[in-house]
Amino acid sequence: MAQNTKIEWSDHTFNPWWGCTKVSPACDHCYAEAWARRIGLDLWGHRNSRRFLSKDYWRQPIRWNSFAKESGVRARVFCASMADVFEWGRELSAWRTKLWRLIDETPNLDWLLLTKRPHLIQRLIPWQGEWPQNVWLGTTIESQHWLEKRVPYLLENNAPVRFLSCEPLLGELNLNRALGKDQVNWVIAGGESGPGARPSDPVWIRNIRDQCVENEVPFHFKQWGEWAPMDHINAIVPKTVKDDGEYSTRMGRFGKRAAGRVLDDRTWDGVPNIAYSD
Repeated sequence: MAQNTKIEWSDHTFNPWWGCTKVSPACDHCYAEAWARRIGLDLWGHRNSRRFLSKDYWRQPIRWNSFAKESGVRARVFCASMADVFEWGRELSAWRTKLWRLIDETPNLDWLLLTKRPHLIQRLIPWQGEWPQNVWLGTTIESQHWLEKRVPYLLENNAPVRFLSCEPLLGELNLNRALGKDQVNWVIAGGESGPGARPSDPVWIRNIRDQCVENEVPFHFKQWGEWAPMDHINAIVPKTVKDDGEYSTRMGRFGKRAAGRVLDDRTWDGVPNIAYSD
């Protein structure tokens, strides 16, 4: 089955609902909110209702699971690109319960739950102690401040994979205390895309990669985003240049597609290798 997502580190995307409330600087230029507004939906903020999808939409993971079982190749499902599974709200409770049942019914899919609200995980999950082996749990880390606030809550949960999404990366990170066995065992990093995008300094990205390599933790570089170092692309004239000393090198706004995802002459596509029991 072909991928139904352009997100490089997953095979499928599934949204139990659309809509959210912004909680930190990583949310400032939320691509999901911008996408919803382009199709006429106002779903962001405490006062706005969320969008819930059809029964046929909810049957998609069952089909993906059947294909994965028949092919013998597991598939990764990012849940949710247009929401936060651990957003608090009465209207979300029944849909979250429905999601937990769906996860249980699809053991050949690895469900990647990414949240900016790890402090609510323990209050909202149905599992006690050992987590299902097909649930990977992650939190977004855009700066050292949010690493220190969110990672301790992430590590309270005994998921088989605990990961960080350092995207949009807005500052330098010291991950060494968070990486390794029984801690964080996967790191994704990337720059920001879309209107208003902020550059990610190459030094910040290389430092994350080097910390992952040193601690033998898989590293995935998703994208430069709108901005990339000027010496990264020689044949394209950038739309604008930042050269004010704020970053370690001159940064050019080339656009997401032109900037690509090559770091130091290669792509970094690390993914955890998990042993599954029968």
